[in-house]
Amino acid sequence: MNLNATLIAQFVVFFILAAFTMKFVWPPLMNALDERAKKIADGLAAAERGKSDLAAAEKRAQAELTSAQEAGQKRIGDAEKRGQSIIDEAKKTAAEEAARIIATAKADADQQVTQVREALRDQVATLAVKGAEQILKREVNAAVHADLLNQLKAEL
Repeated sequence: MNLNATLIAQFVVFFILAAFTMKFVWPPLMNALDERAKKIADGLAAAERGKSDLAAAEKRAQAELTSAQEAGQKRIGDAEKRGQSIIDEAKKTAAEEAARIIATAKADADQQVTQVREALRDQVATLAVKGAEQILKREVNAAVHADLLNQLKAEL
C-alpha cells in the first residue's frame, strides 16, 4: 500500500464523516443546546420575576400590616373613648341619683320635723291646759276654749 493513497483515503473518509456529522448530527445537537440555553434563560427570567414578585408581595404585606396596625390602634382609641363616655355617663347618672336621694331624704326629714313640731305643740297645749287646771283648781273645757288653744299652738 501506498502511503499517499492511504492518506488520501483517510482524508476522504474524514471529510465524508465531517460532512455527515455537519449535515445530520450537528443540527439536532445544536438545537438541543439552543433549547437548553433557552430553558435556562427562561428559568433565570422566571427567577428574576419571582424575586421581583416576592419583593412586591413583601411590600404589600408590610403595607397591609401597617394598615391593620393603624386600624387596630383606631379601634382601641374608639373603644377608649367609648369607655370614657360610658364612665362619664355612669358618673352623671350616679350624681343625679345621689341628688334625688338627698332631696328625698331632706323632704322626709322636713316632714318628720313638721310632724314632731305638731306633736310637741299638741303636748304643750295639753300640758298648758293641765297646768291651768291645777292653777284654777277646776277643769277647763277644751271644746269651749278651742279657739284659745289653737291660738296657743300657733304661738308655740
